Amino acid sequence: MKIKQITIKNFRSIKSALVDVDNFNVFVGQNNHGKTNLFEAIDWFYTGKGDIDKIRFGRSGTDEVCVEIEFSEIQDGIEKMKNEKNKTAIRNLLGQNDTVRVKRTSLDPKTRKIFDTKTNDWLAKNPTGFDPAFNDFLPKFEYVSTRIDPLAMTKYGRNTPIANMLSGVLTTILEENEQYANFKDQFDKLFTSSESEVRVKLDELSGQVKVYLEKQFADCNKVVFEVAPPIFEDLLKNFDTSIDDGVYTDAEEKGDGMQRALMLAIIQAYADFRKAHEDTSKFFLFFIDEGELHLHPTAQRKLKNALLELSQKGDQVFINTHSSVLVVDEPENQSIFKVEKINKETNVTPVNQIEKPYIVYELLGGSPSDLLLPKNFLIVEGKSDLEFLSKVVSRHYADKPVIQIIPADGDIYQVARSFNAIEQIFKPIETSIYKDKVVIIVDKHEQKQVDSFNASHSNLATNGQFFQITADSLEEYYPSTWKKNAGDLKKMSGDQKLELARLAGDNITKDDFENEMLIFKEALEKCWLNCFE
Repeated sequence: MKIKQITIKNFRSIKSALVDVDNFNVFVGQNNHGKTNLFEAIDWFYTGKGDIDKIRFGRSGTDEVCVEIEFSEIQDGIEKMKNEKNKTAIRNLLGQNDTVRVKRTSLDPKTRKIFDTKTNDWLAKNPTGFDPAFNDFLPKFEYVSTRIDPLAMTKYGRNTPIANMLSGVLTTILEENEQYANFKDQFDKLFTSSESEVRVKLDELSGQVKVYLEKQFADCNKVVFEVAPPIFEDLLKNFDTSIDDGVYTDAEEKGDGMQRALMLAIIQAYADFRKAHEDTSKFFLFFIDEGELHLHPTAQRKLKNALLELSQKGDQVFINTHSSVLVVDEPENQSIFKVEKINKETNVTPVNQIEKPYIVYELLGGSPSDLLLPKNFLIVEGKSDLEFLSKVVSRHYADKPVIQIIPADGDIYQVARSFNAIEQIFKPIETSIYKDKVVIIVDKHEQKQVDSFNASHSNLATNGQFFQITADSLEEYYPSTWKKNAGDLKKMSGDQKLELARLAGDNITKDDFENEMLIFKEALEKCWLNCFE
C-alpha cells in the first residue's frame, strides 16, 4: 500500500497542487519556494496538528484548507493488518476496491474523511471506532524535518526510535534471562529482606520520622521507606551512542554530517525493526527534508542508494533537496518534481528527461562552467525563451539529440535586456570544444550591436551559428493566439511572461511552430546538426 496521488489546497504557500508520485520521489527548487510546505501538508494530514489560521494560504480569509491523498494497492495493506477486528472494519468499509481517497479539511480538522465509491461522495460520518482501525491500516509515516536535532534521535527518550527498539528487543530477552533474574533476586535481598543491613537502617530512619510525624498526627502509627525494584526503562535513561570511525567518541562529538547520517540510519533500522517485531508488516512512508544536509556529495550518493533500496523493498521515499547528486541518477520508479513559487504561489510540476539538465544546471549554480557536457548548447535571450523551447522540444522533438538551452539573461525581472549578456554567456563556451558547435538565437537588436558582435566572433556568422528573430521580443514573435504588442508587454511582469511561455509551449502545434516561428526551428535544426556524436 502506498501513496498514488497528493492533492493540496490552500496550505501555506500552496494554493493548489496535484502530484502523481512514484516509489522514489525527489523535489527540487530554490530556497523559500515551498518544498517544506509540501511535506508539512502531509504531516498535517497524518497528525492534524497546527493552527488553521496560520497554515491557511495567505493567512487570511476562510478558504478551505484541504490535503487529500489517494492510496493504491490497499488490498495488500488490508492483508498486512494483524488486528482482525480492525481488518474486518476496514474491509467492510472499502470492499474490494484497490484504491481509497482520504482527506483532512479545515472544515473538520480532527477527522479524516473517506470517499465512498458506492455513493460517489465523501462519507458524512465515519463508522464508530473507525479512527483506530484506519490508523492501523495506513502506512507508517516518518517525517525527518530539518528542525529535528540529530542527537535527539540517538538518546533514550519517550517514543524515540532508539527507545522503542531497545525496549522492544531487550524486554523480550530479559524476560527469559537467568542473569537478570538473579539480579532482581539480589536486589530483593539487599533492599527488602528483613535480614538486610540496608533494610535495618531504613527501618531505623523511618522509625525516627514516625516519632516526629506522630506529634502532629496522633493516628499515624507507621512510616515505611521502600525501595522499589528498578524499572527497566529507567536503567536506559543514561543510554548514550558512541561511534568508532577510527576515533572512538560519543556521537555528539562527531561532525554534523556524521550526526545527520546516524539519525537517518537509526530511522531506517527502526523501520526494519518494526516490520520484524511488531504485529504488522506494513510499509513506511519516509519524508526527508533536505536529505543532503551536512553531507559530502559522496555521502549524499550513498544515502540515496540506501533510500532507493528501501523503496525497492516496498517503502516509499519522498525527499526534497538542493543537491544535483540526488537528481542526476536515473533509477527505476523515480520521479523528479520542480517546486517553484510563481506570483507568490508554490507550483509543483514533474520534470522530464529533456528538462532535467536545466534542473541540474540551476542546482549547480547556473554557470556554464559547471555544466556536465551536453551534446551541444543553444544560447537564448532569457528564461521565457528557455521555458518555451524546452516544452516545444519535449512535445514535438523528443527523438532529437539532447541539447542544453542556456538563457543569457538570468533575471526575468530585468526590463532592459543588454546584448552584452550574450557576450558574457558565450565567453566560457567560446574557448571550449563547443566553439564550432554552439548556436545563438536572439531577439531583434540594433544592427550596430549585432554587427559588433559578429565582427568579434566572425566564425559564428560564417558557420551559420547565429540567428536573429524579426521581432523585438519572444512575446511579439508568437503566433497570433499568444502574440503581444509593445503596449501589452509594458504591463506584463516577468512572471506573467514566463507563464505565457509555458502556455504557448504546452499548446502550440508542431505545424504552427515550424511555419510561424521558422527562425527558432532553423536554430534548433542547426544546433542538432552540430551536436557531438
